[in-house]
Amino acid sequence: MKIKICGLTSPLEAGYCNEQQIDLAGMVLFFSKSKRNITIMQAREIMEVLGPEIQKVAVVVSPDLQQVREIEAAGFDYIQIHGELKEELLSEIHLPILKAFNVTDMKRYEQYHQCEKIAGYVFDACEPGSGKTFDWSLVQQIPRDEKLLLLAGGLHAGNVEEAIRYVQPDGVDVSSGVEKSDGCGKDPKKIKAFVDCVRQAQ
Repeated sequence: MKIKICGLTSPLEAGYCNEQQIDLAGMVLFFSKSKRNITIMQAREIMEVLGPEIQKVAVVVSPDLQQVREIEAAGFDYIQIHGELKEELLSEIHLPILKAFNVTDMKRYEQYHQCEKIAGYVFDACEPGSGKTFDWSLVQQIPRDEKLLLLAGGLHAGNVEEAIRYVQPDGVDVSSGVEKSDGCGKDPKKIKAFVDCVRQAQ
């Protein structure tokens, strides 16, 4: 079961991820609406601290080619795309893609199902990053393939074991569920509690 901590904003938080030996770390780029949005320079600083065994994920919304090129140059392992992914851009991307879906666009899954560039899927709530869950039975209806399936959307230490048993994903993705009570940055105790629950569920 892979564990992804998303929305890192500082090298300190990268250290928390190293301590818990997670699998993937996500950083939000080019999306000013998010309180977790950081610059490419900040992302580079975070990636310098992350252990080499942790795969680095650039999280973007409807990116353009220039943004994709900056992400590729920064040294990310994956690009996670929310929103629109135009066909002409798809052919230009050189990184493995994690295509994100939410409750409103899950029917579009089929168009990416056989695309070699799509390495996996992230199934999220209607408002990514909001900390809200969604009806997990929607994911159960998705035909499974060899690609990575990550479950996101309102997960935390209190519900992640139930989510894993119900959906049987390849991995889980958390952001707001491991943040401090004031919403400013990640909480190392919550990260540990979340990781412990995931590992107990396996």
